[in-house]
Amino acid sequence: MSNQNVKQNVHQDSQPGKLQTRIVNGANAQTQDIEAVIGEFTILHSFYGIALVSAFLSMFLACAPGYAQILDKQKLLDAQTFWSNRDFDWYKANIPFFECPDPEINTTYYYRWELITRHACYGSPNSGYSFSEFANRPFWSGAYGSISCPSGHQFNEIRWLHDPRYARDYLRYWFFTAGAQPRNYSSWLADSAWAIHEVHPNTQFVIGLLPELVKNYEAWQQRQWVEGMGMFWQTGHDDGMEFNINSRQTKDILRGDRGFRPSFNTYMWADARAIARIAALAGKAELSDEFLGRARGIKQQIQTQLWDPQRQFFFPMSSRDEQDKDGNIVKAHTLTYQSGKYAGSPHGRELHGYVPWAFNLPDAGYEDAWKFLMKPDYFYSPFGPTTVERNDPMFVLQPGCCWWSGQSWPFATTQTLKAMANVLQNYQQDHISRDDYVTLLHNYAVSQRKAGKPYIAEALHPDTGSWAGHDYPNRSEHYFHSGFNDLVITGLIGLKSDREESLTIDPLAPATWDYFALDSVPFRGHLVTVYWDKTGERYGLGAGLHVLVDGKPLATSPQIKQLTVSFPAVLHVPTESEVRFNYAVNNDGDYFPRMDASFVGEQSSLSMVCDGHYRYDLSPPNRWTSAGSDEESDWVMVDFGTDRPIDTVRLFLLDGDDDIVTPTSIEIEYWNGMTWRSVPNQVHSPKQPIGGRPNVITFPPLPMNRLRVWLAHDAAHPVGLTEFEAWGQGERPYRAPEPPAGNIAVNTRGEGFPKASASYHDIYGGLPSKAIDGKVIYLPTPMNRWTSYGSPNERDWLEVDFGQPETFDRIVMHLYDDRGGVQPPARYSVEYLGNDSQWKEVSNVRRSPDQPRGSAKNTVTFDEVTSSKLRVVFTHTGKSRSGLTEMEVWRK
Repeated sequence: MSNQNVKQNVHQDSQPGKLQTRIVNGANAQTQDIEAVIGEFTILHSFYGIALVSAFLSMFLACAPGYAQILDKQKLLDAQTFWSNRDFDWYKANIPFFECPDPEINTTYYYRWELITRHACYGSPNSGYSFSEFANRPFWSGAYGSISCPSGHQFNEIRWLHDPRYARDYLRYWFFTAGAQPRNYSSWLADSAWAIHEVHPNTQFVIGLLPELVKNYEAWQQRQWVEGMGMFWQTGHDDGMEFNINSRQTKDILRGDRGFRPSFNTYMWADARAIARIAALAGKAELSDEFLGRARGIKQQIQTQLWDPQRQFFFPMSSRDEQDKDGNIVKAHTLTYQSGKYAGSPHGRELHGYVPWAFNLPDAGYEDAWKFLMKPDYFYSPFGPTTVERNDPMFVLQPGCCWWSGQSWPFATTQTLKAMANVLQNYQQDHISRDDYVTLLHNYAVSQRKAGKPYIAEALHPDTGSWAGHDYPNRSEHYFHSGFNDLVITGLIGLKSDREESLTIDPLAPATWDYFALDSVPFRGHLVTVYWDKTGERYGLGAGLHVLVDGKPLATSPQIKQLTVSFPAVLHVPTESEVRFNYAVNNDGDYFPRMDASFVGEQSSLSMVCDGHYRYDLSPPNRWTSAGSDEESDWVMVDFGTDRPIDTVRLFLLDGDDDIVTPTSIEIEYWNGMTWRSVPNQVHSPKQPIGGRPNVITFPPLPMNRLRVWLAHDAAHPVGLTEFEAWGQGERPYRAPEPPAGNIAVNTRGEGFPKASASYHDIYGGLPSKAIDGKVIYLPTPMNRWTSYGSPNERDWLEVDFGQPETFDRIVMHLYDDRGGVQPPARYSVEYLGNDSQWKEVSNVRRSPDQPRGSAKNTVTFDEVTSSKLRVVFTHTGKSRSGLTEMEVWRK
C-alpha cells in the first residue's frame, strides 16, 4: 500500500468496546481489527478522553504489519535507574523514544519526560491539564501553580507527546481559566499555539483561539508599547531576569530596568507572525496583513536599534533615564554600557542577546554575535553557558536567588541551544559548528544532576555544576522552567516542524557517532522515525541515515545530511470525541467533592490526593498516608455531593520510602443510599497493586455520590497515595454541587452577616472574611485564608458574628500550614458570647484530631450553645503564627 496521500479515520464499531481503524488509499479500503492490541492499551482506554483517538491510532500504526519499530521501548526504560514515576505504560503510549551513544544525553532525555509528569496538573474538569513551574504553588503563581514565564519552553516540550490534549488544554488554560495570569511575565503564547498546530494540526481548534490571542497581544500593546520607538518595553524582572546587569544600574535593582529588550520584543514579533498565520488560516486576510505589518516593524527596530555593530551583539535599550544609588545616570535610548557608570565598556553581552535566533528573526549579516559563545573568556563554561560574559564589570556569581549576572541558567541555556540549532541549520557562518552544539547539549545534560542522579533546580554554578544557593526545599526540586527534549528532537535529530508541505530532517548529531534513533514522533497525524546506523548492524535495516513515516521508508542517505522529502497528507488530529471528567479533583476550594479517610498520617494531607498533581517524591510531600494507623486496612473516601457516572478509578500508590508499602489488595465500594456495596465487575490493572504508577480499576458506568477505596496492609507498615482520581463522562461546563445546609458561618457574598473579625490579620491579604467564604484551599495560591502572620501577640482570635442568636454544637476548622511563618497552633479554645456579654468557653469539648493538624480538617464538638457570636482563640506555636482557610459552624 502506498504511503502517499493516505487518509486515516478512527471510528467506533457498532460493538461496544471494539475499535477499528480504516486505512483508505484511493478506491481501495482495508479495515483492520486492532482488538488484538487493545489489551496492551488498557491504561489509555480507562482514561478515554486522554488521546482516545490519537493514541489508538499511534498504537495501531506501531503494531500494523510492516511498521518498523526501531527501538525496544521497555529495554530503554529499564536502562534508566532514576525512575520515581514508573508508569511505563504512559511513557510507551506518549513519548517519542530515543537513543544515542552519549549516555548522559540519553538519561537526561528520559528524565525530562518524567519531569513533565511531575508538573502536569489536572486543575479542574473545566480547565483540564496545565503545568506548574515550581514543586509547590508559590503565591506569585496563577491558578493551579502555572506561571507564564516558562510556558513557551513547556509548550515546546509537551507538543511532542502523542496525546495532544495536554498541550491543547494548557493553551486553553491561559485564556479561559479564572486565575490564570498570561501577562504577569513575558511569554510567547501565540507562537506556542502555532508550534502545537504544526505538530498536531487541528484548524478548528487553533482558529478558535484566535480572538483570545489577539486580545492578549492587544493587552500587551496597550500596556507596554511605545509608539515613538516601535517596540515594547519590559523589565528584566518580568522577563524572568530579576537581578541583572541593567537593573543593578538603577536604584531599584529588582525592577528598575524598564527597557526595550531583544528577548521580549522577539517574543512579540513571533506572536504577531503566529497570529497572522492563524488569521490567514481563518480566511481573515485583513487581520493577517495587519499583524504581518506589526511583525515587520518590530523586526526592523530590533535589528536597527538593539544591535550594536561595534560590539556585534543585541543589547537592551533603556526606555527612560535611570539613576543608581551613586548618582550615575543611564540615559534613555542607550544600549547597555553606552551610558552610566560603565559607559564605553566593550562588554555588556548577556545570553538573552541570542534569543532573536531562537525564533529565526534576524536577517543574514548578524552572525558575528556567535563568535563569543564557545570562548571561555565570554560565555563558555563546563556547566554553562554563563548568563553574562565572563569579563563583564558586573559579572558576579551570587549564592542566592534570582541573580542573572553570571550563573548558568537552564531557561537561557534552552533558548541559546534553540537559537544555535537554528543558526547551524538556517544561516551561513563559521563561528560555531555542529560539534559545538553537541558539546553544549552534552554539558547541559550533565548539568542536570545532583548527587549523581538526574535533577534540576533554578540555577547552577557554571564552573562546578553546584545548585547551592538556587535549590530551595519544597520549591526548586525538579524545576520546570526550561526545555531539553525539544532540543534533541529539533536540534540533535533535526526534525523541523516549520515546513508546511515537506518534512525536513537536518541532524546536528556528529558523523563520528555509530548510531542514533528517534522513534515514533507524532507529526501531523503520522508517526516519524529517524535513525542513523553507520554499519547497518545496530538496527539491521540498512546502513546510513533513514527517515520513515508510519513505518514506511521515505528517504535515506549514506551520510548524515539534510533530507527534505514530500510529506504524506497532513491529517487533522481531532480533539477528544467525548468529554470525561476526573470528578474527584478539587483545586477551587468547593465544598464538594470532599475527601475523608479512616486515618490521616502525620506530615500528610488528604488535600494532596485531590489536587490534580501526582508526585511520588518524599520531598516535597504530595501525599496522604496511613502512618500511625494500627489497622490492617484503611480507607479513603470521596463524597461527590451528587450522583456522578463513575467508571474508572485511578490510584497513584506510594511505595518504597518513609516505610510505606504497597497495599496487598484494593477494594472499591460505593454508597447506595443506605449502605456501602462493592462496585460490581471491577477489573484491576495491574492485577496486583504496584507502587510508583497508577493502579486502574474499571467497571461499567455506575451512578454514585460517594466512593470508598479500601487499602489492605500490614498493620506495622502504612500505605499511601499521591493522587486519587475518579473518572466518568460529563458535560461542560462542569458545576460543583451546592454545599449542604447548616453551616451558619458561611458568607459567600462578602456582605451582611455573618461577619468575621480578628485580633490581627496579616498585611498580605489574609483577611478574616476569607475564612468564612466557603472555600477550602490549603495551598499558597490562590490566597484564600486568614492568618495572624506578623502578629506581636502570643495568642490571637478569629470571631464570627452571626447577626442574630444561633444554636450550634460543632465547628470545623481547616487550619493553614505553610511549614514556616504560619503553622498549626499549639492549642486553641472555642468561646461564645454569653447573655452577660462575657466570653465563655464551650463545655464537654471533643477534638478530632486531638492535637491541631495543619492542612487538614479539625473538628470540635461540644454541648449545644445559643449565641450571636463565636470565636476561636489560638495559642501560637513558637515564633510561628496561626491561620485557617475556612471555619464552619454547624447547627445541631
